[in-house]
Amino acid sequence: MTIKLAVIMDPIESIKAHKDSTFAMLLEAQRRDWELYYITPNSLYVIDGNSYGQTSRLYVEDNESAWFRTEAAMNIMLASFDVILMRKDPPFDMEYIYTTYILELAKNSGSLVINDPAALRNCNEKFSIMNFPQCCVPTLVTCNQSKILEFIDEYEEIIVKPMDAMGGKSIFKILRQDKDKKNVVDKMTQQGNTTIMTQRFIPEITQGDKRILIINGEPVPYALARIPKEGELLGNLAAGGRGEGIALTERDYWICSEIKDSLVDNSIYFAGIDVIGSYLTEINITSPTCIRELDKQFNLNISAQLFDEIEASLT
Repeated sequence: MTIKLAVIMDPIESIKAHKDSTFAMLLEAQRRDWELYYITPNSLYVIDGNSYGQTSRLYVEDNESAWFRTEAAMNIMLASFDVILMRKDPPFDMEYIYTTYILELAKNSGSLVINDPAALRNCNEKFSIMNFPQCCVPTLVTCNQSKILEFIDEYEEIIVKPMDAMGGKSIFKILRQDKDKKNVVDKMTQQGNTTIMTQRFIPEITQGDKRILIINGEPVPYALARIPKEGELLGNLAAGGRGEGIALTERDYWICSEIKDSLVDNSIYFAGIDVIGSYLTEINITSPTCIRELDKQFNLNISAQLFDEIEASLT
């Protein structure tokens, strides 16, 4: 039986194919002779309890100048697909939430949705680490400005970041002696109306922010250390960091073992956790990246590992 796969993603014409993890997945699915279909989130809709998408048959090629081809769009019921990959990038806003509602209808009708729509809603990529305090540095989540200022005074150097962004967007370092720290806190929390995450600064960021990919609870044995430019704070590749592949440490494996049951229980087939030094900082499940970088550096096929798990779930 030919497997029908739909991918929900941002416009495919705007991706950087040579480093896009969703594209790596599509290449692997096509190698397996799966039928590929392409959907953008704004083309989804529901009629009388059934979810649909304006859908195009998709063909991909590992070619940086012409990496995809689509046929004419058709309106197709999502339940007709065996597998649906939800790979839209954040921001995680109400439109994203509505998309998970639509995908849940497809799941309830028999489609395998990856990652699970309920998990996408419930497992916030920043907040989820609070379930594993043993793996983390001191962390505060609040919109209360006074609490944040007290946290800064206690830990002297801290990081603040929004709860719904990606790629290092709007992440700032604040020092206890900074004269404008209150203004930064006011702006980040929108005068106490928006919840943010505050963490003790981890100086090992100079050695890289490690992205560890986890497939159905099991980590890929290599991480991509995203190393900041000299004098910079962020290692994210989107923020100009340099990616260097490294083997997982004993501590990395321990962190993965601590969160494994939660990932499996929530049907999170593909996650990308971030580790700085010895500490877990995020659990990314919306559209984790770094497949192509790790594949290239270590002659891997991470997408094949993921699709082996998907095929096993379909049997």
